[in-house]
Amino acid sequence: MSDLNRNTASGYAHATRAEAGYVDEGLRSFLLRVYNYMAIGLAVTGVAAFGTAAMAVSNGQLTSFGYALYASPLKWVVMLAPLGFVFFLSARINSMSVSAAQLTFWAFAALMGLSLSSIFLVFTGESIARVFFLTAATFGAMSLYGYTTKRDLSGMGSFLFMGLIGIILASIVNIFIGSSAIQFAVSVIGVLIFTGLTAYDTQQIKEMYYVGDDGTVAGRKAISGALRLYLDFINLFMMLLQLFGNRE
Repeated sequence: MSDLNRNTASGYAHATRAEAGYVDEGLRSFLLRVYNYMAIGLAVTGVAAFGTAAMAVSNGQLTSFGYALYASPLKWVVMLAPLGFVFFLSARINSMSVSAAQLTFWAFAALMGLSLSSIFLVFTGESIARVFFLTAATFGAMSLYGYTTKRDLSGMGSFLFMGLIGIILASIVNIFIGSSAIQFAVSVIGVLIFTGLTAYDTQQIKEMYYVGDDGTVAGRKAISGALRLYLDFINLFMMLLQLFGNRE
């Protein structure tokens, strides 16, 4: 009887380990998909930003395209359109097919590149590259922390969200005031907030994974997670660029 109990316990432990290994492999595959979507999105943004800047300036002067993009009322459309895409994708992703969600995400990334293209007119290319690698290192370290830590980071969420709302409002006010002190404060606080959000969002995305999800649900979750991490990266990059970028 004791042999039967031991054999039963051993079989249960083996099954549990096998199931855990299956879940772990599935989780790694899911997160790899999230990071791949995010990386492609960043690449689309970079190409769109660089290409737009190249078309906007010729011989040190704005072209007609550049004037329309940066010096006409169209600039407000270009500036606010990515925000509209974020709200649209976040609200509709659960009712979209995976391919439609992908296309919307790529379109959003391209539009974000259009919006960010002005950094090539303001900052030197060398400092943009330097800050990009600094952002990648910071993002990678915090995302790894969010993935591996046993600490529950959910308590940070409300605090970080309130801080995010605060810097958004301060940034809007500063558009009209133009205070360098406010800009500096927003950049410093923004770096702290988006560094924290990177770890928090990574842990939340990890917990989104469910081994029983079908391909469509898993695909939507991967795109949703990629969008969150993409926004963390872009905003962290812009805050660091304001602090450490060398202006033209």
